[in-house]
Amino acid sequence: MATCDVCGNDYEKTFTITRGDESGTFDSFECAVHAMAPTCAHCGCRVLGHGVEVGDTIYCCASCARHAGHNEPVDHA
Repeated sequence: MATCDVCGNDYEKTFTITRGDESGTFDSFECAVHAMAPTCAHCGCRVLGHGVEVGDTIYCCASCARHAGHNEPVDHA
């Protein structure tokens, strides 16, 4: 059995996620999201979908990007 990197649960059905040179072992998607999902630069929520990128900065939505001073992003046409 392996141990979850986030909660420490020793579990027989853990899984590993690798992104670039970063890897983690988790017992649930909740723990994986907590450890690996980016956070919105404006509101701090975890970005679980595509999000909005402006340069190297990630936002959860166009509204947060606009609140941060970027007028270009829109949520829909």
